[in-house]
Amino acid sequence: MAQSKVRSYIGFCIKSGKITLGSNAIATLKGGVYLLILDGKAAKNSLRYALKFKNKFACPLLVCTDGFEEAVNKPMCRLAAIKDKSLAEAILNSGDSSYQLYTGGGE
Repeated sequence: MAQSKVRSYIGFCIKSGKITLGSNAIATLKGGVYLLILDGKAAKNSLRYALKFKNKFACPLLVCTDGFEEAVNKPMCRLAAIKDKSLAEAILNSGDSSYQLYTGGGE
């Protein structure tokens, strides 16, 4: 199976150190987050954290419907923060159907 563009961009973020994985690690960040990506299988509590961080950093939130753990190469990870503006924009503009922009209001 061919690797999606988004997975490639996430790989670039990992290699360059421009990604933070996990809600506890993201909570320590002061700024510089341009995109949040949430696993579609995440529990309500993880969604609550993601929405809190979305408001804190004023950035978009994408929900991954397939293969999030494989994309970030970390088992049991449910949330990732992209800290590179150009890669965040590339991910948002990729048009990958496995990643949907979160449009819900609350929980």
